[in-house]
Amino acid sequence: MSRVVIVDSGVANLASVRSAFDGLGCAVSIARRPREIDGATHLVLPGVGAFEPAIRALRQSGLDRAILRSAAAGTPLLAICLGLQLLTEGSEEAPGEAGLGLVSGRCKRLPDDRRVPHLGWNGVTTENGDPLLATGNAAFANSYCLRAAPPGWRAAWTRHGVRFVAALARDRVLACQFHPELSGAYGRALIRRWLDAFEAAGDRGPDETCSGLALRVVPCLDVRRGEVVKGVRFQHLRRSGDPATLAARYEEQGADELVVLDVAASPDNAATSLATLRAVRKVLSIPLIAGGGVRSVEDARALLNAGADKVSVNTAALAEPDLLNRLAAAFGVQCVVLAIDARRGDGDGDGDGCWEALVSGGRRATGRDAVDWAREGAARGAGEILLTSWDRDGTGDGCDLELLRAVSNAVPVPVIASGGIGARSDFLAAARAGAAAVLAASIFHYGDDTARGVKTYLAEKGLRVRT
Repeated sequence: MSRVVIVDSGVANLASVRSAFDGLGCAVSIARRPREIDGATHLVLPGVGAFEPAIRALRQSGLDRAILRSAAAGTPLLAICLGLQLLTEGSEEAPGEAGLGLVSGRCKRLPDDRRVPHLGWNGVTTENGDPLLATGNAAFANSYCLRAAPPGWRAAWTRHGVRFVAALARDRVLACQFHPELSGAYGRALIRRWLDAFEAAGDRGPDETCSGLALRVVPCLDVRRGEVVKGVRFQHLRRSGDPATLAARYEEQGADELVVLDVAASPDNAATSLATLRAVRKVLSIPLIAGGGVRSVEDARALLNAGADKVSVNTAALAEPDLLNRLAAAFGVQCVVLAIDARRGDGDGDGDGCWEALVSGGRRATGRDAVDWAREGAARGAGEILLTSWDRDGTGDGCDLELLRAVSNAVPVPVIASGGIGARSDFLAAARAGAAAVLAASIFHYGDDTARGVKTYLAEKGLRVRT
């Protein structure tokens, strides 16, 4: 049995990474000190968040030298997302900090003419039939990248405004800018090949790839005391099933991402929420957003430690906007989702709509303009906006496209459209109005459609989707 040791850089999605290797039958442990790497058959350096705190944490613990010694001794090393960037000579994100230097070159920020961070599924292409790397679709979450392949390394590529390195391989080292642990069957196959010393190259995952970011189809699980519920305009909730069972079903049906929101968030419900997240994480190999009741960095950390990859915050951020800054500093902008529940107002008389941000599960008005709040939230560190039309929620009447366009035009980050999705055509309309992802619940919970069916329809209409 492989003994996989995962390095805790202080900014890693350890629960998601550990779950992936547990699912492959590996013995897994976490290393927070150099001696805990001893005896590893395989070493993993994951990471999310910012370059500077991660490299400093590695240096302060002595793990930086231990990682380099282990790689030099021939122990297979897998670096994930920020982990790849830490292996380089440095990054524009932290000009004064040197990286580990195992990979030559410096990481640069993605171009500003694209939505950054680069979040979601994008195509990975290889050259010359590489025995380890493979063509497929992978889950990305990055703002910085390596734009050139260093001498002596084999590379796979992707594109977001510019062409950049999706993965590197040399000897027993595999470094992925994407998250293989969140990339479904494609990611599992890649990890297996790395574990098996590249001998299982026959299982290479799907051949079809999207060219550029794919529209994400995202089922949502509103959870109350461990059960999935659904209502209309956040009211009259009725039971819809077990969270882990539905999560596994939706991934099998082609979902690109999953959202779990605690709609009964309170201190006495915290343990139930975390237990639900752990159960969902065990069956899921795609990205997971969790939210509900997040009031502090510590609340967010608890969700991430339980298996979330991104944390959604709503009420507390409006009460204390600086919370977004603190969350971004602690975990990176790609982990921070600002949820905005917006209710349509009367407009200003010139034909343009206006929307008020609601909090407390839609029960309380704030007087805050939703579009202005989205703009401020993105400036403070939210890497994504989860935008729900209160007027359309649960109705199946389609998105509030005017609201969606207004917010998408106001922010430089991806927007997830939510509220009113009742037909395949609603996904198409939301995508054309600027959505990077479309969230839905009732259409999936009640068996009206599947993510795969929706994506087949969207592909026929010419949209990029993950097949």
